[in-house]
Amino acid sequence: MSERTSLKRGQLGTTALVFMIIAASAPLTVLAGGAPTNFAVSGLLGLPLSYLVLGVILILFSVGYAAMSSRIHNAGAFYAYISQGLGPRQGIAAALLALVSYNMLQAGLYGLFGFSLSAAIFTWTAVQLPWWLVGAIGWLLVALLGVSNVDFSAKILGVLVTLEFLVVLIVMGYALFNAPEGLSTVTLRPNDFMAPGVGVLLAFSIAAFMGFESGAIYSEETKDPKRTVARATYIAVAVIAVFYGISTWALAMGIGPSSIIGEAQQYGPDLVFVWLSQYSPLLADVAHLLFVTSIFAALLAFHNAAARYFFALGRSRVLPGSLGRLGRNGAPVAGSLAQSVVGAGTVVVFALAGINSELGELFPVITLFTWFSTAAAFGLVFLMALTSIAVLAWFRKDHHGFGVFTRIIAPSVAAVAMIIVAILILINFDIMIGEDSPRMMVFIMPGIILGTGVLGALWSLRFDRHTDIHTIADDDSLPVRESDPARITTP
Repeated sequence: MSERTSLKRGQLGTTALVFMIIAASAPLTVLAGGAPTNFAVSGLLGLPLSYLVLGVILILFSVGYAAMSSRIHNAGAFYAYISQGLGPRQGIAAALLALVSYNMLQAGLYGLFGFSLSAAIFTWTAVQLPWWLVGAIGWLLVALLGVSNVDFSAKILGVLVTLEFLVVLIVMGYALFNAPEGLSTVTLRPNDFMAPGVGVLLAFSIAAFMGFESGAIYSEETKDPKRTVARATYIAVAVIAVFYGISTWALAMGIGPSSIIGEAQQYGPDLVFVWLSQYSPLLADVAHLLFVTSIFAALLAFHNAAARYFFALGRSRVLPGSLGRLGRNGAPVAGSLAQSVVGAGTVVVFALAGINSELGELFPVITLFTWFSTAAAFGLVFLMALTSIAVLAWFRKDHHGFGVFTRIIAPSVAAVAMIIVAILILINFDIMIGEDSPRMMVFIMPGIILGTGVLGALWSLRFDRHTDIHTIADDDSLPVRESDPARITTP
């Protein structure tokens, strides 16, 4: 395969890829932003247990997913796997759905980033800057890093993720040594998990894992595609699930199990910083700063994922071939620029829409971030369910040397679980986007996701049903099938 159509090989090892995956899941953002919101909305203490349960489900999903990734290496992971398992036309529909979901998730984060950085600057300097202005600064940095060598982005994300883990560990230490009600397992009891509201709990919690599946997107750029993606995915999912479970348990202990829900409802995403300031105002400021950099790390991680989807679809001619162009450094420059344009356009639209809004400073959080991230979470969970089904279909054609657990049991359980979580998100969509959002958004945002899949299915009709996609095989020179690496062409 020529260098012109392949992402630069051998740039990412297991450690770098783990950091890329964890950066997308944003550990500090989940603890400081997601956990208080989940406690407040669900009204359940079983949040730590929900992360552990979802971790087990995602490990089961990863079994078949990682096995397939050892045989098929493509920057458009969902696209490649669903195409190989269910057919190119289904793959095209899934590809466009994935592309929209990743772009919505990335663009939506600009709302949270802009609001959080603006609030932090005001706290520290008393200078009030509009969210879209600081969001634009973040956009510029992401755009510049997006066209650079992926190894450079991995180093930046590695530093940011390490700092995130460090500050979360410090927060956990303060919580456990200052627990007002002592240490207990009350948040780990099954009856505080399997209770009315568990649907909301799981729907919110799954959003904390978004991005874990991105490991396969970088498979073409890893040092050892047959092993690195699988190894990094397992490590990242296990670390994320355990870390989220322990850190949210510690937070509940630090505030007190009897108080955590009420405090979360009162302070929302500010809960961690308000609580921490009681012990160390300086540490609270540092945590607030790293909260912002945590969001930035997620922005960059999802930008890279979306850019590689643009690249994969351009390379296969599903989208204009110009999107499949690479820079001299081997980065998907055209795809990165396309994603930057999407991000910039989204910020401009919401900046104009927010002028004189009744929501005030919270406008970008309640609208741009909440609407887009919730819809994207639904889209990606739906895609994971389809991918599990595709794994089953792919292994049915050829066992590829894997056992029954990998081929049938794990992907079957994962498919059922993902379908259930997707339904839970739809059922609780109105709760997840909040009462301040217009009622019509309950139908519009999921409609965009489902509508994209339908449009993708219609778009696929213009391509040859027997065509293959551009993939890299285990020997790094041959496609997965015996035919030449194909471009999707019109009949």
